[in-house]
Amino acid sequence: MTKTIRALLGASALSAVGIAAAAQDTTLTIATVNNGDMIRMQGLAEDFTSQHPDIALEWVTLEENVLRQRVTQDIATNGGQFDVMTIGTYEVPIWGANDWLVSLDDMPEDWDAGDILPAIAGGLTVDGTLYAAPFYGESSMVMYRTDLMEEAGLEMPDAPTWEFIREAAAAMTDEEAEIYGICLRGKAGWGENMAFLTAMGNSFGARWFDEDWTAQFDTEAWANTLNFYMDLMTNYGPPGAANNGFNENLSLFQQGKCGMWIDATVAASFVTNPNDSEVADSVGFALAPDNGLGRRGNWLWAWSLAIPAGTDAEEAAKTFIAWATSKEYTALVAENEGWANVPPGTRTSLYENQEYLDAAPFAQMTLESINAADPTNPTVDPVPYTGVQFVAIPEFAGIGTQVGQEFSAALAGQQSVEEALENAQALTTDEMEAAGY
Repeated sequence: MTKTIRALLGASALSAVGIAAAAQDTTLTIATVNNGDMIRMQGLAEDFTSQHPDIALEWVTLEENVLRQRVTQDIATNGGQFDVMTIGTYEVPIWGANDWLVSLDDMPEDWDAGDILPAIAGGLTVDGTLYAAPFYGESSMVMYRTDLMEEAGLEMPDAPTWEFIREAAAAMTDEEAEIYGICLRGKAGWGENMAFLTAMGNSFGARWFDEDWTAQFDTEAWANTLNFYMDLMTNYGPPGAANNGFNENLSLFQQGKCGMWIDATVAASFVTNPNDSEVADSVGFALAPDNGLGRRGNWLWAWSLAIPAGTDAEEAAKTFIAWATSKEYTALVAENEGWANVPPGTRTSLYENQEYLDAAPFAQMTLESINAADPTNPTVDPVPYTGVQFVAIPEFAGIGTQVGQEFSAALAGQQSVEEALENAQALTTDEMEAAGY
């Protein structure tokens, strides 16, 4: 077993439940994440099957930590369970370089690969070959209650500092009314709490490794990052925050229980949708915070559709991906759900569409946040890796999850910040030495 496969199998797989498809000429098994945009795609899939009655769709819909474990184990062992996988900007460069994914360079001309935002396309391309099609792209930003901010006598800057965020969180917290000044990810996972904390750490001058691949959790910058985060969450965050990831915080914000939420830009359409959000008419947006060090605490990500090299339904899979990531699919969502709810962050043409700009007050801030992220230069001090909220090496999935568990345990009150950082330093050092760095 190669080093890459061993590293990627660091997280154990968990079970999933799929929806059986009717027997047709070809059945595509699609692994996807249980985020709102993907759920919406399944609801609109009849449009695809009506055009392609010879292709049946079987969905395996999973919470994102579980999805990552399942698809990683399947592709690293050539298990062949899936024909289409929903994967992210972390996996694509590693898997593409290993020839584990099918090239998408031969997608139909009218699919218009040149329309994909350069920042997003760059993360899905290996040596000039596109290996995944972005379903939606995102950075992260501040979403906040404009009514609570006004009541607090404060005005959110377009580009806030972390100190302003702490001041506003304190002013907006009203525990008796179950309103918490800030909601942030606490659920353990390299793509859950560590996505947030790694991006936050960048703005505090922290980094995972120095230029010699030496772990950096014993530095003042990481102590400052984690202590500031703990102060925010302990004093102004919701109870049980160590269990909250993207979806849990989305629900809290939609119920009016969060003064601010710093998370994925893709959430903007959900928090401003009056059908789902009790505070839809009182939401503002700002860039992710900084500390004046030259880096903001925002990330860069795309949930994308890719084809594992072992599939026996490659052409059908390409046909499905072309449908799901097309301009026509965007128009289909707009027709059924309104322009504000189309998948964001993937195509230049969307941000040139006046109907979208008029319907989505968050559009410009999303685009600015995506363009502000620099995966090749993510930190204040130099690093040997690429990636803003992750480190683009195979070992990171396992190490990041373990570190995430240490930090989540600190948030849950099971250990101190100092102990969490000591443990993170030790386990990261051990894993990297074992991997030969």
